[in-house]
Amino acid sequence: MSEPTENKDTPAAPSAAEHLASHMASMAPAADTAAAADSTAQLDPLAAAQAEVVTLQAKVAELQDQYVRGQAEVQNARRRADDEVSKARKFALESFADSLLPVLDSLEAGLAVQTATPEQIREGAEATLRQLKSAMERNKIVAIDPAAGAKFDPAQHQAISVVPAEQEANTVVTVLQKGYLIAERVLRPALVTVSAPK
Repeated sequence: MSEPTENKDTPAAPSAAEHLASHMASMAPAADTAAAADSTAQLDPLAAAQAEVVTLQAKVAELQDQYVRGQAEVQNARRRADDEVSKARKFALESFADSLLPVLDSLEAGLAVQTATPEQIREGAEATLRQLKSAMERNKIVAIDPAAGAKFDPAQHQAISVVPAEQEANTVVTVLQKGYLIAERVLRPALVTVSAPK
């Protein structure tokens, strides 16, 4: 019996694997369309809006918490500042009073000496005056004592009278009473006489 001869011109029948691959390829566009439909159904506008509302509510709660904390910090800072101002007012003179105590001690010691000579009394008074000036300088109290011929300054000087003088007009002739500055602010103006215009 003779074996059948193969015809090389006829194509071979597709294998099962090739047939399955071809079938899957034809099904792929339909599967993609179905998945897209399911995805659209899941992300409908209501669900998206509800998710956005939840996100915004969380943000609002966070901002409210930050606002409340900020208000508490402002109130605490205001309370601390008020306390510091109150203490500063209450104890503003403490430093100055402390620097005056040695002056007080010197005056009392000088008065306690019953047999002091005029020279000793003068020396004691001069020493006490130096202590007082030192205490004033430590507390930024500075004398306003313009020299004769200095330009009259209405911010620091008070003219008691205008007198004829050889010097230039509107200048200090004499100082009748020293003035004082405290931290560059006029505590008391200097009382002066001023030269009259010629």
